[in-house]
Amino acid sequence: MDAYELLTRNAEEVVTDEEIRDLAEDPEGKRAYVGYEPSGVLHLGHLLTANKLIDLQEAGMDVVILLADVHAYLNDKGTFDEIRETAEQMKAQFLAYGLDEAQTEFVYGSEFQLDEEYVLDLHTLEVDTTMNRAQRAMAEIQGDETAKVSHLVYPLMQTLDIEYLDLDLAVGGLDQRKVHMLAREKLPEVDYVVRPALHTPIVADLTSGEGKMSSSEGVTISMEDSTEELEEKVNSAYCPPTRDPEADDEGNERENPVLELFEYHVFPRFDELVVERPEKYGGDLTYEDYETLADDLESGELHPADAKGTLATYLDELIAPGREKLREIRG
Repeated sequence: MDAYELLTRNAEEVVTDEEIRDLAEDPEGKRAYVGYEPSGVLHLGHLLTANKLIDLQEAGMDVVILLADVHAYLNDKGTFDEIRETAEQMKAQFLAYGLDEAQTEFVYGSEFQLDEEYVLDLHTLEVDTTMNRAQRAMAEIQGDETAKVSHLVYPLMQTLDIEYLDLDLAVGGLDQRKVHMLAREKLPEVDYVVRPALHTPIVADLTSGEGKMSSSEGVTISMEDSTEELEEKVNSAYCPPTRDPEADDEGNERENPVLELFEYHVFPRFDELVVERPEKYGGDLTYEDYETLADDLESGELHPADAKGTLATYLDELIAPGREKLREIRG
């Protein structure tokens, strides 16, 4: 797989393709980042972007993980001491998950976001940005919360982070798209260069296939889950024998979250998957790519129950090192 394929594998969107192709020409030592509010325990949402970061490292890029303590404080996630304690847990889990420590830099937002130059640039953006424009950028991240002044500042800070971290690429889930578009619009206004952005997909709700998987609503899988808990969640997941499920009775569109987890979490990390089955049910199946597995589910060669059991096994292998690290930290 060449550098361009590694950069764009499982990306929902790249902005722009031309800029990503230029970056792929010489990715060695270039810097990509993703920002996370410290939340303590990594879940599949974090790990989807982490898989992308591993791809970028394999292509030769360095990765910057912004542990956004100031952003978390603005979003009312605790005191700075509490936020930094959970951030340290996240650092350990990311490395346990498979990020290359030599190619990974962890940065607290408070290391540079409180400096005079940054604050003055932030005030400049505040002067030049309407409340409606900032609110549009933050809407998907904010969710149903009542808008606060801090919510309007939040995306402007993300815009400046891209400059102050000396980056070549911004990475985030598709819910970060509006923020990255704001950055491309606003950075030139303060005489900074725009950077390309890469957006990873949002996995559907595990139990219904609708909307998006969420750690605050519904069921998600995290590094805190035991093997038994993970198996229970996967075995209860929505998994019709198709990659294109019909809408529900109310017309809500649905995806197959089991297939999405194979595509975005498992196949990027394993060269080969084995579905173990008794001989009376056809014996073991071996897959080297996602498309073949999805085709077999659709044709009936692979039963949804066997797909779920296999998914649980490989997801457990991925999160087990992080689970052990959490146990060490907590004593």
